[in-house]
Amino acid sequence: MDCPRIGSSATMPSPLALVTGSAHRLGKAFALTLARMGYSIALHYHGSEEQAQNTKSEIESLGVQAHLLQADLTDPAQIQQLFSELDSILHPSSFILSTIVNSAAIMPVGNPRDLNLADWDSALHLNLRAPFLIAQQAAKRMTAGGLIVNISDIGAQKAWSRYPSYTVSKAGLESLTKMLARALAPTIRVNAIAPGLALPSDVVSEEQWNKLIERLPLKRAARVDEITSALEFLIKNEYITGQTIVVDGGYSLV
Repeated sequence: MDCPRIGSSATMPSPLALVTGSAHRLGKAFALTLARMGYSIALHYHGSEEQAQNTKSEIESLGVQAHLLQADLTDPAQIQQLFSELDSILHPSSFILSTIVNSAAIMPVGNPRDLNLADWDSALHLNLRAPFLIAQQAAKRMTAGGLIVNISDIGAQKAWSRYPSYTVSKAGLESLTKMLARALAPTIRVNAIAPGLALPSDVVSEEQWNKLIERLPLKRAARVDEITSALEFLIKNEYITGQTIVVDGGYSLV
């Protein structure tokens, strides 16, 4: 896709989406979904450089541009630097930042009795504080309007004692989504997507995963496209803000 320069009378600026944690797993799926919709992608990653390069190639094969941005989002200074790098992509080009998907997350394991402070802080800093700081930066740049989508989890509604910092951070993220939706309206819409069981995690054994699947009313894990279609819906329906779209196969009923 050719991107004409700002100032062209024939075209409007092209939409660019920032997707955090987009080197692999659901973050990658969200980035590819946006690319198929015609967005150029600011593809954030932390340590998965090889996977990020592969995802970049996949996006570019769809005919849109992809820009790699490396940052540790638990560090506020690196979030600031990420947006400085993003500005260098936006300003000399015909791109406009229109969508942000906060997908980067960490899921420490540990009972509340013995979870260490580092694991508590890492989850809260990445899963909750980073989306807040990113929203602050986005608000300065989305002056013509935009959409922020926070990726929550059905765990936000559960009492998962094996993942206390993760559960608390995702519950906080859903509360943050509502607060930001009110504070940033009417220019910027803010919503969340709460997936259920989609991709097995490294912290869950195959046996545990299968037991969880059996508990679901629909008796199967989600297809990735069933999760990403919620993002498409939120982009297309511009009258939704402050909401969490649950895509969980009925897990919230269990």
